[in-house]
Formats: sequence, C-alpha cells, structure tokens
Amino acid sequence: MSSTRRLERLKEAYGNGAIDRRKFLGLTAAAAASMGVMTNWSRNALAAASEVRFDGWGGVVQEAIDKYAFQPYTAKTGRKVVQGTFDDENVVITKLKAATPGQDFQVIHSSGVEYYKKYIDNGWVSEINEANIPNMANVMTAMIEPFRKMTPKLSCVPYDYGTTGIAYNTKVISEAEAKEKGANLLVDKKYAGKIGAYGDMVTRVWYASLQTGQDPNNAQDMEAVWAKVREARDMTKKYWSSGAELMDLMAKEEIVVTEAWSGRIAALQQQGAPVAYHDPKGSYAWMEDMLILKGSPMAECEELINFMLDPATAIAVAEGQNYPPSLDPKKVKLTDKIAKLPAFDPTGEMTSLTFANPDYWSSHSDEWTKQWDRISKGA
Repeated sequence: MSSTRRLERLKEAYGNGAIDRRKFLGLTAAAAASMGVMTNWSRNALAAASEVRFDGWGGVVQEAIDKYAFQPYTAKTGRKVVQGTFDDENVVITKLKAATPGQDFQVIHSSGVEYYKKYIDNGWVSEINEANIPNMANVMTAMIEPFRKMTPKLSCVPYDYGTTGIAYNTKVISEAEAKEKGANLLVDKKYAGKIGAYGDMVTRVWYASLQTGQDPNNAQDMEAVWAKVREARDMTKKYWSSGAELMDLMAKEEIVVTEAWSGRIAALQQQGAPVAYHDPKGSYAWMEDMLILKGSPMAECEELINFMLDPATAIAVAEGQNYPPSLDPKKVKLTDKIAKLPAFDPTGEMTSLTFANPDYWSSHSDEWTKQWDRISKGA
C-alpha cells in the first residue's frame, strides 16, 4: 500500500472512530516520515486532530467556562475543546475503570482533594510541567498545598471554590431563624415536606454529623449520624442531583429550605428569587480543580489550563459561574462582584472554610456509600 493511500485510510479510520487521537497522530507521523516529507495533507490532518477533551458539571458553570475560556482559547489557538458533562463525578470514576485515561477523558473539572485521592489510588494521575503553566503563580498557595501533599508533582491545578451551605426562601424563613437553627433548620419538622436535599453520601453524612454535634471529619457516633440521615429523609420532599434541579426547585418554591451550592444560589439571587444563603459553622467547603489524566496530550492541556488561569479569563469565568476563582486576592485585583459572592475569602488563606479530610473520607467511602444507598431506598 502506498504511503499516500495509507494516510487516506488513517484519516478515514480516525473519522469514524476506529482509532483514537493519540494513535492517529503517531501512525500519521510515521506514514508521513516514510514518504520522506511532511505533505500538506499530513500537516492538515495533524492540525485537524489537535483538540482537548473536557468534562465538567454542565449548566451555568460550564456555560461560563465555555463562553469566557474555551471559545476565546479556540479563537486564539485554533485548538478545539470537545466537551462532555456529568452530574456526579462518581460516574466519571466508574466509566474510567472501563476506559483509557487520556483518551475518553482528558481534563476533568474535578471536586477537590477527596476525588484527587480516588484518581491517585487508581493510577490515573499525570505529572504536570508547571513551567508550562506560569499563571499558577497567581493561584492561592492554600489551595495548591493540599494537592501537593498528596503528589509533589501535581496532576491538577485548583480553579474555583465554594461551599454547600443552606438556602432558604425569605418569604417563609427569616435570617434570624436561619442563623439560630443553623444545620438543624434542615430537620425542622415545621418544614417537613418542603425540605430539599442533595442526594449524595458526603453531604448527607456531613450535615448529619453537624446536626448531631459531631466533627464531620471525625464523627465518633455513626449510629447517631445514620439515625439523623433517616430522620431527614422522612422530611425531605426531593433529593436533587444537579445545580439546575436545585435552582428550579427553589425558584418554583416547591421547597423552602435545602443544602445548596453557593454559586447556584448567587445566580438565583441575581435573577430576583426570594432566596438567601447561610453558611452555618462547619458547613462543607470544597475546591474544584482542573485535573489532567495520565495519557492526555500534556502540552495542549497545560496550554489550555494556563489560558484559563489568565486573570482576565479566570475573573470573567468566576463572575459568570458565581464561584470565586483560585486566584490569590493578595496578588490579583478581583472585582466587587467576586468579593460579594458567597464563600469568598478575601484573605487568600482559606482558614475560615472547613474542607473534607481526604484520608478520613476515602477510608469510609465504600462502606458509607452502601449505607446511604440503603437508607435512600427506605431502609
């Protein structure tokens, strides 16, 4: 078979999905080399294959990333960002076990240190060349260090953060009542049948720990925790599974109180909904990162993340998705809108927020997930 014909066959195979991007690039380069020159077609084929895969949380969050980061990035570099979405990152973990990291998934908008440990334990992490991401210099050290303690050579870069606090309808619940009752507002019998809840194990156990007066990172009486989870279940109208569903339930006033993601409530407030947000003491804080999986095209992924961390880009994304950026406010001047977002830390030290201990949670994850699944089904 002639080299030219081989190139055509490779193009056809790549186009119909018979071979992946990495294999296509390698075989195309080899075929071109065998001809002794890099033909115009092979140059164009290599350029056409130049893309990065990104998977994130969808909704207003991903819309902001696409509008303010991906579209300008593609316009500048010509490199396409192919996007996928998920409601639950555990779905990504499950799919990766039957897939090849770096092919089906490359860059993940991941949920912080607890999930970072899952990727580490499965051997899916890469090693970033930080010299290729100079904008990391503006990222808060307090956000980077928890990841660096786990892998001195990072596989991810922190990008944003927020809290899972309490959202409530201001026509029904006063600010004074919300602050007085704190986490217990979510198990107040007065609001039974009008309470919402996020249907994942971590949030259920975290808030039940607070409601039983325990440290969510070191609960000693799990029987009390599970009893409280059941008590909350019996008063809950709906377990929501996405930010869009959360916003819809609150906007339509189907529920009057729920745990909530800070940025989604900020978006509701901007739309004029009668909703307020309160972070009780010990509420669940989280940071999200851009994780590059092993086997991904590292230079392209690093270039994309560096573009996303450019202050102008990161600030525009933050304002669009209503979550503060990972940029250190001592190094980068942030806007008034960002300063007013729920969970924003003006110090850059993150000491006022309570994050999950990854070792504690990972050591109980399987057992507690099974227990939560049983309880959610009525056990």
